[in-house]
Amino acid sequence: MRIFLTGATGFIGSAIVPELLQAGHQVVGVTRSDAGAEALAAAGAEVYRGTLENPQGLRDGAAEAEAVIHTAFDHDFSRFAENCEKDSRVIAALGQALAGSDRPLVITSGVGMGSPGHGQLAVEDVFNPDHPNPRIASELAGNALLEAGINLSVMRLPQVHNTLKQGLISPLIEIARQKGISAYVGEGRNRYSAGHVADAARLYRLAVEKRQPGARYHAVGEEGVEVRAIAEALGRGLNLPVVSIAPERAAEHFGWMAMFAPMDLPASSALTQARLGWRPTGPTLIADLDAMRY
Repeated sequence: MRIFLTGATGFIGSAIVPELLQAGHQVVGVTRSDAGAEALAAAGAEVYRGTLENPQGLRDGAAEAEAVIHTAFDHDFSRFAENCEKDSRVIAALGQALAGSDRPLVITSGVGMGSPGHGQLAVEDVFNPDHPNPRIASELAGNALLEAGINLSVMRLPQVHNTLKQGLISPLIEIARQKGISAYVGEGRNRYSAGHVADAARLYRLAVEKRQPGARYHAVGEEGVEVRAIAEALGRGLNLPVVSIAPERAAEHFGWMAMFAPMDLPASSALTQARLGWRPTGPTLIADLDAMRY
């Protein structure tokens, strides 16, 4: 297939490009920069210039494709709600490009959207349109496209990692450097689900090949890694003391990350594995944290 890929030079997108090419697909990768264009061309992908701020331009590119994978997202968390709304506009535009056809569109969300309640295991078949997390805007936009007959599926991501980046844990590393301690909130028993970037890339490929309208997939290799264990791994890597922070001091210590630091976000991929025959094989989150160069 000729696949239009947004976020093609990002952390996950850059892993999806070779995964698709090795499977015999053509990749049209979206980038906004000269450096990104050079990287995509060197990888063997066709270059398409576009930005999230111009949904019309992305729609025009998607219109020429046989399938679309949307991974691009503005990760400025100081404008998180606004960026989630921006993502919903891009999803709507991509869907317009595929109207009247069975061409698949895979969009991206977070595993938290599958949580039935605080601390409960998130699962693929749960969808709460009233979820308080602003990222629900992406799935609401996707549902509108499904109702309009678009062949859309959703990839929900945990903390996706390798030895270079680890989702929300990457900013925790910077906070630990700044503060001189590796911290967790309270007892640190809250959990983050995790998945290796290579496993996530393979799952995106399987999802776009499956072409299953309405499917929701979880790119989860580990259902829940305790945040205290994560903080301890960072302490080892940075040679810093590991400290518990009282909940009332979380905002002072973590800044914008205070909303995420105490969250309990376990998630399952059992249904994903059964439906796609996908098996995560990458290193664990702690193994990557222990192997990275700080």
